[in-house]
Amino acid sequence: MPIRILNIEPGRPTREQALLRLAEGLANAQKGGVRVLKVIHGYGSTGQGGVLRFAVRSFLRQMKEKGEIKLFVNGEDFTTSDERAWELVKKAPEAKADQDFGKKNRGVTLVLL
Repeated sequence: MPIRILNIEPGRPTREQALLRLAEGLANAQKGGVRVLKVIHGYGSTGQGGVLRFAVRSFLRQMKEKGEIKLFVNGEDFTTSDERAWELVKKAPEAKADQDFGKKNRGVTLVLL
């Protein structure tokens, strides 16, 4: 099954709007039997890191702690040397073929549902 992409960045949403898009996207992906969701949140226009990136990752951390997702991998860690990235690839081999694998893209986060 291919990785589903959820782009929450268009239209420059507020933190709250982006988290609502994320929650809805995760729920729809889970209902649809998706194994891996790639969330595009952007890195931030200043090059310093954006509000959405931090908000998304905090939200996913809470979901992981509650057992609502299996794991998530930050784009910059989605490499051959990261333990969580390899756990993701073992459970969803299609992830290794993703264009961001090994690219250290801070504007994305991958979620194993």
